[in-house]
Amino acid sequence: MNLKDIVSVSGMPGLYKMAGNRSNGLIVEDLDTGKRKFAPSRQHQFTPLESIAIFTTTEEDSIELGKVFEKIQHGLEQHPLVGANASSEELRAYFTAVFPEHDEDRVKVGDIKKVLKWFSFLQDRDLLVADETETEEEEAKEEE
Repeated sequence: MNLKDIVSVSGMPGLYKMAGNRSNGLIVEDLDTGKRKFAPSRQHQFTPLESIAIFTTTEEDSIELGKVFEKIQHGLEQHPLVGANASSEELRAYFTAVFPEHDEDRVKVGDIKKVLKWFSFLQDRDLLVADETETEEEEAKEEE
C-alpha cells in the first residue's frame, strides 16, 4: 500500500494528499474534491500515514500502518468492518480478531478508532490498492 503522500492534518477532518511543501507549512489536496489549500505549520501538525506504526508483541515491536491495513483488508470476509463509533469492547475485539499480535497495553481504543476511520476513508475512495512492486516482492519471498 502506498501511503507515502497521504497525511493527517491536526484540526482538519479526514486525510489529505500532500501536494506541495513550503518552509512555513504544506499545500494539501482534498482527496474528494481535489481542491488545494495551504495549511500553515503554526496552526497544524502533519503526520504522514507512512510514518505511523502500531505496537506489537512480536520481535519487531511495531508494524507499519500499511501492513495493518492489509491485514484488515484480507480479513474483511471473516470479520466485517465495525464502525468507529462502536463500543470500546467491540473495537478491541474486532482489532484483536484481525490483528491479534497488537500490544493491547500500548494500543489504546482511540488509536483503534483512528485506524478504522482512516481505513474506511481510504477504502471508500479506492486508495487501498497494493503496489505492484510490493506484490512482486511478496511473491518472490513466497517462492523462496
